[in-house]
Amino acid sequence: MKYRMVVMYVEIGCFVTCLFGWILVCSTLPTEYWTFSEVSDVVLTTSNFYSNLWKDCVSDTTGVSDCKEYPSLLALPVFLHACRGLAVCAIITGFFGGVLTLIGMKCTKIGGSEIANVRVTFAGGITYLVSGFCGMITYSWWANKVITEFLDPNFLAQKYELGAAIFIGWGGSILLLSGGTVLSYFSGKGLTSSSAKSSHRAATYTSARTRRTYMLPASASRVTQVPPLFYEGQASIATSATRKASVTFNRDSFV
Repeated sequence: MKYRMVVMYVEIGCFVTCLFGWILVCSTLPTEYWTFSEVSDVVLTTSNFYSNLWKDCVSDTTGVSDCKEYPSLLALPVFLHACRGLAVCAIITGFFGGVLTLIGMKCTKIGGSEIANVRVTFAGGITYLVSGFCGMITYSWWANKVITEFLDPNFLAQKYELGAAIFIGWGGSILLLSGGTVLSYFSGKGLTSSSAKSSHRAATYTSARTRRTYMLPASASRVTQVPPLFYEGQASIATSATRKASVTFNRDSFV
């Protein structure tokens, strides 16, 4: 019982951790500061360029900002398409991981039997791991491209730096990976113990049934099994016949 309570609290902690990580990953999609660059033309005028997965923006010190979405979907590089797809997959899988974990946790009692709850919780942990890996690949790939272009002396175009969304995404992905790993470990351990208990119960039931099948009375016949009342009836008939046979008659009985 104590171990069950510990597992229940661990599941709640992992669920809350993964939920916060998923919220952080979701918050990076509308965030515009994936990359930013600052260009100073004169002393009092500074232009800030920043962009994300969906659009490019520019602002200056006067407070005027303008954003423009990418003009063509098919003209975008494969790198940007891949980052978009991985970010969306991270959000979708994180949502389904939360649903599965919420159904399979021991404190909710929604999934049904204990072994069904453990299986659902294990599936939720694996889904959280997939979400964390998708997010980590997205932000790391984006950061690697920005850093490579910034450090390349032969890159003549405008150079950018890492924005706040990348660090937020890294934090959310780490939370998803940590919570999913712990949740999968405890769920897999519980799944193994539940399977062992089920096998033990099945073996005990089979052995008990076998004992009940082969423990027959010594007087029972192997070929023909007759109810006990039949034997009692035959015994009473045999006893009455014996009593009749033991009666003796003499000459005076006929007179």
